[in-house]
Amino acid sequence: MEIRLIETISIVLVYFLLRLIVAKVILKTVERSLMQKRRAKLILKAFSIILAIIFITSLFLIWGVNQSDLVLFLGSFLAILGMAFFAQWSILSNITSGIILFFNHPVKLDDTISIMDKEFNIEGRVSDISLFFVSLKTKEGKQITLPSNILLQKMIMHSKDD
Repeated sequence: MEIRLIETISIVLVYFLLRLIVAKVILKTVERSLMQKRRAKLILKAFSIILAIIFITSLFLIWGVNQSDLVLFLGSFLAILGMAFFAQWSILSNITSGIILFFNHPVKLDDTISIMDKEFNIEGRVSDISLFFVSLKTKEGKQITLPSNILLQKMIMHSKDD
């Protein structure tokens, strides 16, 4: 029983330490890239959910939940989640793209970009980047909302506005 308490306290400390480190990295990325703080909250929420799932699974293992029961539960949960995302595969793709765009993409807010497509080129100023969508404002003043995975799938030509 004592060992389980020590392991639980250790896992709790590691969980909170990881959350603190992730939050600092995300906030530093926001400051360095001059992004909106709202984007940081979305990314932080996604990472918090992932860390919480790992934390809860670790606690279950420490406190003696039968591993086969835990695997059965996680497998069932992932199967249901997989079916839900399979029906809407683009949602998962957009979430992943939103996270990638947050940490590692040269396109930032107020950049003017051209999305080069065979059938229809789109040009505009980036007015918002969220976890799911990117909003562009055209020279004509129209607002265009695109799925965030478009920025990873298409060739983009961009220039920074001064």
